[in-house]
Amino acid sequence: MALRATIYKAEINIADNDRGYYGTHTVTLARHPSETDERLMVRLLAYALWVQADERLVFTRGLSDTDEPDLWNLDLTGAVQQWVEIGLPDERRLLKACGRADQVIVLAYGRGADVWWSSVRNKVSRARNLQAYVLDAEATKTLAGLADRNMSLSINITDRSAWVSCDRGDISLDVRSLLESA
Repeated sequence: MALRATIYKAEINIADNDRGYYGTHTVTLARHPSETDERLMVRLLAYALWVQADERLVFTRGLSDTDEPDLWNLDLTGAVQQWVEIGLPDERRLLKACGRADQVIVLAYGRGADVWWSSVRNKVSRARNLQAYVLDAEATKTLAGLADRNMSLSINITDRSAWVSCDRGDISLDVRSLLESA
């Protein structure tokens, strides 16, 4: 019998001081059986970092569907405006996403993120609609400790840093840029 996804509910209070965005969002996330708390929380952080651009940004089936990113924003015609990948995707996936979406964002994390970037950087350099960012591996492990089936998080974003706090603790994460769109 196949394992089912675990449902997480989160209320996120976002204060993005850089962009002047302040909002509260209630989201439901399905955690795939093979997904870690760390990846789940990085997905949630990515939502907070990019939802202010357009509130149509939604979580997709992610790991359950290889043709979808972790988050995306579709316009009213179904065209992909924003494609957000979490982790260390290969260059073919990124280039395919760049052909399908107006904007592609990668939020890399984990101990191998710098090695991953050095292996794909030259191969994706021609993609003009790609942005890549990386999070510190130790910080994302601490972020994973904040995961709970019912969460209420406050996320304050200033100067490419995100301060995440809840009743279980808090953590500051630097969002380091690897590649900005041309």
